[in-house]
Amino acid sequence: MYNDKKVIDVHAHMSAPLHFRGYAMSMIAIRTPSEQKAPVIPQDAMDKVLDRHLRMLDERDIDIQLISPRPVAMMQWERPFIVEPWSRVTNDLIHQQCQWHPTRFVGIAQLPQTAGLNIDACCAELERAVDKLGFVGAIINPDPNADGLSPGMDDPAWFPLYERAEQLDATLVVHPSISRDPRIERIPHNFQFNNLKEETLATLLLENSDVFDKFPKLRIVICHCGGHLRRIIDVGQVIDASQPSRGPDNVVGRTGEQRGGSGGTFVHDDTLHRDCADNLFFDTCAYDPWFLSTAIRQRGVDRMVFGSEAPGSGSSQLNPVTGKPSDDVVALIDSFDFLTTEQKTTIMHDNPRRIFPLLNKVPGLL
Repeated sequence: MYNDKKVIDVHAHMSAPLHFRGYAMSMIAIRTPSEQKAPVIPQDAMDKVLDRHLRMLDERDIDIQLISPRPVAMMQWERPFIVEPWSRVTNDLIHQQCQWHPTRFVGIAQLPQTAGLNIDACCAELERAVDKLGFVGAIINPDPNADGLSPGMDDPAWFPLYERAEQLDATLVVHPSISRDPRIERIPHNFQFNNLKEETLATLLLENSDVFDKFPKLRIVICHCGGHLRRIIDVGQVIDASQPSRGPDNVVGRTGEQRGGSGGTFVHDDTLHRDCADNLFFDTCAYDPWFLSTAIRQRGVDRMVFGSEAPGSGSSQLNPVTGKPSDDVVALIDSFDFLTTEQKTTIMHDNPRRIFPLLNKVPGLL
C-alpha cells in the first residue's frame, strides 16, 4: 500500500520452476508439429517459486502485479508451429497462477509473434487471453525475429492487432526480447541493450506517425521508461513535465537563430509534434535514481505508470539511495522530493487503473 491505496505493478514477469523452461527446450528439440500437452510441474516446485515471488512483493509493498512471460523465453525467433503452442501453454500457466492468487496476480499475455509477425494468430490469442482467461493486455515484441528486420511499429502490418486491442479495451505493453546482432555478443546480458534500442525506436516511431489518429482508443505502454531519454530540446517542449508549466521558465523558446552552423532558411515546423498523451505511456522500471527521476520529469506524471519487474534483474543489488533492493521501486519513487504524495500515488495506483481499464472489471481485485 502507498498513501492508503493499493500499489499496482504493471511490469512483472512470471516465476516458474526449471520444469517449465525444460519443457520449452523439449519442444525446440523434438520439433513435433502437433498440439502440445501442458507441462507437468510438481505442485511443491511451483509453490516454492511462487512463495518466494509473493514474499518479495510483500517486502516491496506491492499489492497487485500484472504478470507476463519472461521476454527472453518467448522464443519468437522460432517457427510458428513452435511459437503458437508455446504461447498458449505460457498463457495457461499464467492464468493458473492468477487463479491461485486472484487478489495478487493479473495476466498479461504472450502473443505468438514470429518473423512475419503472425498477426492473425496474435489477434486470436489476444482475444482468447482477454475473453477466456481474464487478462488485461498483452506483451508485444517490436522485433520478434531478433534480426532488426521486422516492420516498425508504425507499419500497417501491425494495424489488425491494434484494431483488435482497441476493440477488446486491452492494453499493449512493448517489451523486446533478445537480439541476434553479432556486434553485441560480447556484452554481458546484451538483451538489456536490445531493450534500450527497440523501446527507443518504438517510442519514436509511434510519436512521429499517425497510428493514434487511426486508433484513438489504443493504449500502449513502453517498458523501462521508453528507452533512451531526451538529450536535446525543441521549441515548445516543457522542461519539467512533473510541474505545471510556468511559462518561459519551464518551456523551450526560440533564440531567433537558424539551426546549423552555415546559415540557411530552415523554418521550424511545429506540426511535427504529435500529442500522444492519451495513448502512449511509460513504466517506471528503472533502478538508477537519476535516470528514473529524469524520465518522470521529461514524460510527465500522467504518462508514467508503476512498474518494477520484481523479482528480476534488480533483486540482488542494494540501492544506496534507499538502502533497499534495486527493484523496490516504491521506495525509490518515495525518495523523490520533487514529487508530491499525490503525484506518487497517481503513478502507483491511479495511472495503472486508468491505463489498464480492464483491471477495474476483475472481480474482487480492487
